[in-house]
Amino acid sequence: MNKKKIGIIGATGYTGVELIRLLWDHPGVSIMWLTSKTYAGQKISDVFPHLKKKCELLTEEFSIAKAEKLKLDLVFVALPHGLAQEIVPSLLEKNIKVIDLGADYRLQDVSTYEKHYVPHKSPELIKKAVYGLPEIYRDQVKKANLLANPGCYVTAATFALRPIIDKKLVKTDSIIIDAKSSISGAGRKLALTSHFNETYNNFYAYNITKHRHQPEIEQNLGVKVVFTPHVIPIDRGILVTAYADLIDKLSEAQLLNTYKEYYADEPFIKVVNHLPAVKEVAGTNDCIIALRVDDAANKVIIISVIDNLVKGASGQAVQNMNLMLGFPETQNLKHISLYP
Repeated sequence: MNKKKIGIIGATGYTGVELIRLLWDHPGVSIMWLTSKTYAGQKISDVFPHLKKKCELLTEEFSIAKAEKLKLDLVFVALPHGLAQEIVPSLLEKNIKVIDLGADYRLQDVSTYEKHYVPHKSPELIKKAVYGLPEIYRDQVKKANLLANPGCYVTAATFALRPIIDKKLVKTDSIIIDAKSSISGAGRKLALTSHFNETYNNFYAYNITKHRHQPEIEQNLGVKVVFTPHVIPIDRGILVTAYADLIDKLSEAQLLNTYKEYYADEPFIKVVNHLPAVKEVAGTNDCIIALRVDDAANKVIIISVIDNLVKGASGQAVQNMNLMLGFPETQNLKHISLYP
């Protein structure tokens, strides 16, 4: 079988190196090209010693001529927001499929994007981008040339709430999403808030009412939400606690059954009876969901956990790649979580 040729732009960030971990032994693809502005000219295994004897490619500066010369089939763009829009048009012109792990093509309304991020340099491509939640948009993902990989908070929150909103079981004017994320969610760049002494033994909320993932969550769910993100001192994981007012009296068993039926055919979503912990999804592409009903308040409380670097980023990107290139959807994503 001729393997598909893959490139990773921004290979030395957390999501870039996670892509390498997930793809280095994929039977259907070959990693042909790694780019890095910071580490250009260095072997990826010198930047990340755990990759020795797995991936030894030199990192390079981005060049559209090099991408064309290599005859790449698909490129992952793992760059901060605002940068993908500068290079994606030229990649598409060369008939190279693109999966953007950043935010540049997620929001369908250009003005909303520009309010929360930066002025958009290729807004004409936004409507052509497929939003990459396979559990919702699987058929569209299979046909995509430009795919917008969802945000990490967004993935966990969407899976937590989509069934009961779709089934019209909850009031949509009072939904609250309380989310806790690991430090790796901030990326690998140097920042005061990522320093050990600033985060160890610490726990704080941030960007309340103005977090960039809130409009993306609202776009997915079709409702307004209250969203409060927090940072906790762990290296991987997101735990979302979502609260919604039930329209009718429903038991916990009834709602659990609703979720289990809704996600019955999804290989990466597990609906469970116990309250899940982030440790259960570390290193996996899984999302684990549980719920409880507060009968006195007639509220449902949903817990959703993912690994922010896998199902919240690189694993979901590989899942999308598998669909776009015709591979089994779960290829190279069947990991059991690391425990303890």
